Amino acid sequence: MKNIRNFCIIAHIDHGKSTLADRLLEKTNTLNQREMQAQVLDDMELEREKGITIKSHAIQMAYTARDGGQYTLNLIDTPGHVDFSYEVSRAIASCEGALLVVDATQGIQAQTISNLYLAVGNDLEIIPVLNKIDMDSAMIDEVKDQVIDLIGCREEDILLASGKTGAGVEEVLEAIVTRIPAPKGDPEAPLQALIFDSVFNSFRGIIAYFRVFNGSIRKGEHVKFFNTGSEYDADEVGVLKLKMAPRDVIRTGDVGYICSGIKTSSDVKVGDTITSVAAPCREAIAGFEDVKPMVFAGVYPVEADRYEDLRASLEKLKLNDASLTFEPESSLALGFGFRCGFLGLLHMEIIQERLYREFDMDVITTVPNVSYRVTTTLGEELEVHNPSGLPEVTKIARIEEPYIEAQIITKAEFLGNVIKLCIDKRGTLKNQNYITQDRVEVNFDMPLSEIVFDFYDKLKSISKGYASFDYHRTGFQPSRLVKLDVLLNSEPVDALSSLIYADHAYDFGRKMCEKLKELIPRQQFDIAIQAAIGAKIIARETVKAVRKDVTAKCYGGDISRKRKLLEKQKKGKKRMRQIGNVEVPQSAFLAVLKMD
Repeated sequence: MKNIRNFCIIAHIDHGKSTLADRLLEKTNTLNQREMQAQVLDDMELEREKGITIKSHAIQMAYTARDGGQYTLNLIDTPGHVDFSYEVSRAIASCEGALLVVDATQGIQAQTISNLYLAVGNDLEIIPVLNKIDMDSAMIDEVKDQVIDLIGCREEDILLASGKTGAGVEEVLEAIVTRIPAPKGDPEAPLQALIFDSVFNSFRGIIAYFRVFNGSIRKGEHVKFFNTGSEYDADEVGVLKLKMAPRDVIRTGDVGYICSGIKTSSDVKVGDTITSVAAPCREAIAGFEDVKPMVFAGVYPVEADRYEDLRASLEKLKLNDASLTFEPESSLALGFGFRCGFLGLLHMEIIQERLYREFDMDVITTVPNVSYRVTTTLGEELEVHNPSGLPEVTKIARIEEPYIEAQIITKAEFLGNVIKLCIDKRGTLKNQNYITQDRVEVNFDMPLSEIVFDFYDKLKSISKGYASFDYHRTGFQPSRLVKLDVLLNSEPVDALSSLIYADHAYDFGRKMCEKLKELIPRQQFDIAIQAAIGAKIIARETVKAVRKDVTAKCYGGDISRKRKLLEKQKKGKKRMRQIGNVEVPQSAFLAVLKMD
């Protein structure tokens, strides 16, 4: 055990985490030249294109230190985006140390800080590494000062490296061996292992990655998952090289995988504890929680007859990504589809993209919204994911919406614009502090629903791409929300209704009516487009009827003859309006999504 080192790499998106991991694998001869490719741990096509790690990976390296000792290094790679912070926290809990990678050209950014707090909270040994020192624009001394301010280390503790050229990688490996403590644990105690990730293999079922804290796990042992209560036989256990390498036993302090032919993704949850059925441990490893989706949206197939294909695709995706939830729903306008829950907007975008690439499914996504908590007048508490699930206005005592604490780091020159954006989105400023003379960190309390839409894009554009953004949930707060319905000829269109802050409802309703007036084709009768809150109409537009000139054949003569013909036409229009129905084109739904 004293020669094992478990560590992870934490960094902001695009600070060179995966490239540095490549150099570590090369230096330890884990991969030969033939197997090597750039960002070898990011094996999903999407990850390579977007340059972010979506799934966390683990790989074992063997390293001979300068003192001649043989060490086993377990690298547990972490996803880099705020949506996947729970997975990051479980990966961090499996380690004893972390490499804090900071881009020398950009300095410290929001994600670096939030992941660092997670690592410090788990008592990890932090090794600061400045990456990209070979770049002309590297500000080595400035960024060193930022790191010293942030974690209070000495200047000589900071390592300089370049993932691209491989400079300084040897020092990083030595620091891992000398500074990170060996794992602690009792090899004789009952088995206790933490699951930090799981992947789906179409031949072998779900494979769980774990780190053993106490005891050991043998091939063929009958094991049990603590929180879900399901029991399985360990058909195969082993360690993770680039491919899986089977072993007979995985001992305390080591990282490995288990195959036991599990077919249901709900049995294997990230953060759960594996223990032996024969001699179970008394308690699970702390920190397990069920991942709750934060953003909900309806996903509908573009062609209605592909509904069953969509269901099959979502079920397969769920095996790979347990944080996706979905349930069937139907809408008058869009037909049959699913209400899906996502961890955040990036997660939603990735799922959409994977549906298209891996399963060739074209889907329409409705306006994303968050889940609200409604207390009825009878004192019941309901969770509402969809405006149509809201009880009647007379039965609602109060509505609460989820709030977040947003942390934004930006250059000082953009501070005014950033604060204005956050206040427009109903944020309240909590504090601001200057990290350096021209970099400032601001914290806001904001409703989650305000950042779901286009907040991130706007933030990037007003700060010329410099601002970095991170958030975490703080709980629910009461809010003045109303349900805005859109009526066509007095019939509500369920797919266009939304829950919205009371003061923004009038403007939003008026814009929505104007937009629909442009998009709905004219009929033989007048179409009234109305926005309503409860029974009160707050905005109205009319699509005029296509009319035939029935008085054309009456020239001259008495006005009553013209009147008679017009009255006859009016009756026909009235009857037509009673039996006519209005088709809402697909473009109308998409335009409402893009409404600013």
